[in-house]
Amino acid sequence: MCAERIAIFKAVSEGETEFEVVAVVTNNGGSPCGGCRQVMAEFGLDTIVLMANGKGELVKESTVKELLPEAFTPKHLVSDK
Repeated sequence: MCAERIAIFKAVSEGETEFEVVAVVTNNGGSPCGGCRQVMAEFGLDTIVLMANGKGELVKESTVKELLPEAFTPKHLVSDK
């Protein structure tokens, strides 16, 4: 389990379900994996994702929608009936 998902699940368990910004810090400033992107998408495609390296330098700023185009979101679970 990645740190991003653990942080989101912990926040949700504490009652937080809306996120404005998620920070991801890795030694090389890497991007969240696909599983983490999907979990973030379920809480909002407009959430800003900041990616920084181990020196604390901002490497990239994006949105969840940019990281996971055509994401499966809760709206896909609504019936057309």
